[in-house]
Amino acid sequence: MSRIRFRVEHCAIVVLAAGMSSRLGKPKQLLVYHGKSLLKHSVDAALQTTMRPVIVVLGANSGAVKKELEGMGTVVVENEEWQEGMASSLRCGLDAVRKGSTDIDGIIFMVCDQPYVTKSLLDSLLLAQHETGLPIVASSYDGKEGTPALFHKSFFAKLKELEGDTGARKLIQKNEGKVTTVVFPKGVIDIDTITDYEVLLK
Repeated sequence: MSRIRFRVEHCAIVVLAAGMSSRLGKPKQLLVYHGKSLLKHSVDAALQTTMRPVIVVLGANSGAVKKELEGMGTVVVENEEWQEGMASSLRCGLDAVRKGSTDIDGIIFMVCDQPYVTKSLLDSLLLAQHETGLPIVASSYDGKEGTPALFHKSFFAKLKELEGDTGARKLIQKNEGKVTTVVFPKGVIDIDTITDYEVLLK
């Protein structure tokens, strides 16, 4: 039996940047790397693609973080339930995409503390989707799958059901047969603590 092939024609990108950075003690979104903030690195990579809209979900410290995005051409939304955790930001980003456009049939979710995400990585997620016809494309690193990750609209309802501090990884794990991956070795590098940041700067 041939399986259904999915195809994402109009892909949005949602940058999740609502966290408190409690383990770091200051907003990770604003940490500077190679002359610009981690948030700007992420948003620049997204804006270099042809995928639109690029939506940034803010939450904790949104006043300070929002200033980083002035004039960049992103859609900024505030997640008032950010304290719930990652799932609330996924839902908030998804709602913003649906509100702004009816023809979006895929979304790449990315976080703001993976400094090595590039335009070519994001493009390769969409390309892998087109080549395989699978509804989920995840980045693979350190023996697991994670962000950035692309979801076809057939998974939007399931993304809406996520709760608490559960990110998209739970959906990826539950649907192994519907997932393809793009290798992203440097995806393992994210910034949760001052030590992580110091290692990155070296």
